Amino acid sequence: MQENVFFFLTMKKDVTFFYDDLNLEEGLCLMRKHGYTAIPVINTKGEYIGTINEGDFLWYFIDHPETTYETIKSTPIKDLIRPDFTPAMMIDATVEELFDQSLKQNFVPIVDDRNIFIGIVTRRRLLHHLMKTQKEIRRYPEEEVYVQS
Repeated sequence: MQENVFFFLTMKKDVTFFYDDLNLEEGLCLMRKHGYTAIPVINTKGEYIGTINEGDFLWYFIDHPETTYETIKSTPIKDLIRPDFTPAMMIDATVEELFDQSLKQNFVPIVDDRNIFIGIVTRRRLLHHLMKTQKEIRRYPEEEVYVQS
């Protein structure tokens, strides 16, 4: 079977994601509730904006020591997103590109040709597939072929 990105995809409906207008307080509370350290962020059109992680909140508070509770309630999480952090890949990316990108991040956001977020591929899922494939190779090694001279 020839795998493609869709083969590894966790669909958007099964992924925890944030909308970009969520405020810092809500974002922190939801991250704690769900237990994730990084979460994809989309806008109201469904376009992938970026990924936010716990460190983004920490650096925001360090960089803005004057932050008040009112600021936390009025600052949207989109203000914390780093442009090059956890870039998305297109659904038609090759599996090799997907594996390469997964070496740099825990999950790879997947978008369509309009940048609409459709889901993620986790590094765990890719590793599980590799382990399963490796077991299959060990179970059914290629038969040796003897050539007569």
